[in-house]
Amino acid sequence: MHELSLLENVRGILEDHALKQNFRRVTKVTLEIGKLSCVEPEALRFGFDVVMKDSLAENAELIIAELAGLGVCRQCQQQIEMETLYDPCGYCGSSLVTVIQGSEMRIKDLIVI
Repeated sequence: MHELSLLENVRGILEDHALKQNFRRVTKVTLEIGKLSCVEPEALRFGFDVVMKDSLAENAELIIAELAGLGVCRQCQQQIEMETLYDPCGYCGSSLVTVIQGSEMRIKDLIVI
């Protein structure tokens, strides 16, 4: 389950920002998860409290916002919505689609004290 290592990275980012921006606690974390990122939101929810235990984000609320998958067809130049990484173009059927959104995971915002 790579979600646990992703959450450990999130914890590290929070700790780095706490030092730079001088906050003591994180009460809410919003993660933006792309639909094409191969990250399981339920696995993140399951592991969040375990990974954040004894950190500045212990007992923080986790919000997960799903980001839609979008691509551009290199054949017909149309932008398409994507459900999976390998969806063909819905206009011309080409498999030459470049993902432009939805493969990322990022911290969208924090509530801190």
